[in-house]
Amino acid sequence: MFGTIVNVATVIAGGLIGMLLKKGIKSEIMDNVMKAEGVAVLIIGMSGVFTNMLSVGEEGKIVESGGLILLISLALGTLIGELIRLDDRINGLGSWVEKRVKTDGFAKGFVSAFIIFCVGSMSIIGAVNDGLSGDSSVLIVKSALDFITAMVLASAMGIGVVFACVPLFMYQGLISLFASFIKPVIEAYPDMMIQFSMVGYAIIMCIGINFIVGPKIKTANLLPAMLVPVLYNLLINV
Repeated sequence: MFGTIVNVATVIAGGLIGMLLKKGIKSEIMDNVMKAEGVAVLIIGMSGVFTNMLSVGEEGKIVESGGLILLISLALGTLIGELIRLDDRINGLGSWVEKRVKTDGFAKGFVSAFIIFCVGSMSIIGAVNDGLSGDSSVLIVKSALDFITAMVLASAMGIGVVFACVPLFMYQGLISLFASFIKPVIEAYPDMMIQFSMVGYAIIMCIGINFIVGPKIKTANLLPAMLVPVLYNLLINV
């Protein structure tokens, strides 16, 4: 779990540096910074979706695949999230902590950072490699990226970004512990990771939109959508 520990440490360090940068900056400036960050997060999400959805086929033509599974995943996942009120529950937990640390905006920073840090194939594949062979190279690269992300997010959203290291540690740590069971599934269903990442990056796009126009989309309610490609690939190959 060395890679996960490094990843958590870089998130904490980046978040604390970002909070230091935030001090002394006017709220109007921070609002504009957050909108600019929203544009960057939106572009990152779009890039991830297109990377996993589009490929170069015969004669150099661009081929699209996975659009239908993306649509079904977001629709079904959001329905499940709404029915179980996942966003309300996660934000409720964040609000509970927010009252105790007496910091406004804790829940928003916590939820947004958690999704960004944990979505994507690097998190899963890196944790699997770390757990099976002690190869932390993928997570080390991810740590460098998360350090910058944490610094930028925390500069606008505060300490909630730093606390996202807790579910990050649990998520990647559990994957590393059960890596021997997870790796055969990943190898048996190569399309599953592509679809999983595609849906995850679509959720990141929604976070970027929220940064720009305000919290219009309950992003945590979209999280069950990431399970749909997993279930789909397991069912069609029974």
